[in-house]
Amino acid sequence: MQVLLVIHLLIVLALIGVVLMQRSEGGGLGIGGGGGGGMGGFMSGRGAANLLTRTTAILAAAFMVTSLLMTILAGGRTEPSSIVDTPLIPSAPSSGEAQPEPAVPNEPAPPSVPVQ
Repeated sequence: MQVLLVIHLLIVLALIGVVLMQRSEGGGLGIGGGGGGGMGGFMSGRGAANLLTRTTAILAAAFMVTSLLMTILAGGRTEPSSIVDTPLIPSAPSSGEAQPEPAVPNEPAPPSVPVQ
């Protein structure tokens, strides 16, 4: 479970990085902000955009898969894992022990009416 969580967090960080590298409509943090070759001439602007789009799709799919796997693995637990999940009333004693009868509250006295 911990290994899957670490993989999930690495995918999340990579996904954040890839999304921030993509070119926005305003050219904010994106590559090729002024309409150049992008990434120092390594690829054309269109090729880099296609690579980043495909990388985003792959990382998003991996994020979904790891999220589902962690949900399935966490759903198999039967013991309470939180203080909120623990019952307030202790469980019933074993069948061999007798349970004491609950105390019945006394009935209140009727209100007294003053005589005039």
